[in-house]
Order: sequence, then structure tokens, then C-alpha cells
Amino acid sequence: IGMYCVSKAADMQLARNLAVEWGPDNIRVNCIAPGVIKTDFAKALTEDDTIRALIEKELPLRRVGEPDDIAGIALMLAAPAGKFITGQTIVADGGFMIR
Repeated sequence: IGMYCVSKAADMQLARNLAVEWGPDNIRVNCIAPGVIKTDFAKALTEDDTIRALIEKELPLRRVGEPDDIAGIALMLAAPAGKFITGQTIVADGGFMIR
């Protein structure tokens, strides 16, 4: 998991650097940092009722995420509503990071 964390940090910094480089060409670059989302990647966490309950207990929203939770952020960033957002990492983790 150590290298996974390093790769995520690199993604966030890459978005910041590219936002600076490409901003003058009106190209925006952002990251979405999802928490536990019901996807194939997280099946081991979301399909086991005991593990999922432990995760949900720690989340202020008391649920794991759905793919639509992330899709909405991506749509907002791609839409006119996101036209002044660049170089950012948007965390969508049900509040896990604030605990």
C-alpha cells in the first residue's frame, strides 16, 4: 500500500504542475480523490458486510460511495460550473479525511 499512496501523491502534484503549465492555454487539470466506492476495485471492502459496516461506522455520512457520487464531480468539473477550477484535488470520501 506504500507505493499506492506515493502514486496518489504524485497524481495530485502532477495536476498542480500541469495546471500551471497548461493554464495559459485555458486547459484545466484537476484530480478527484475518491474514498471507498462500490466498484470492482473495492469489492473486497464493499461486498463483505462486516468490513463494509466497519468502514461505514467511521464515515460521517455512514455509507460507502456510489459511482454516481464521483461521476457528479467529474461532470461539474467538465461543465461551465467548473470553468474556474484548476490545479485542485477534490476529495470525495464521505468525510473520512475529516475524522
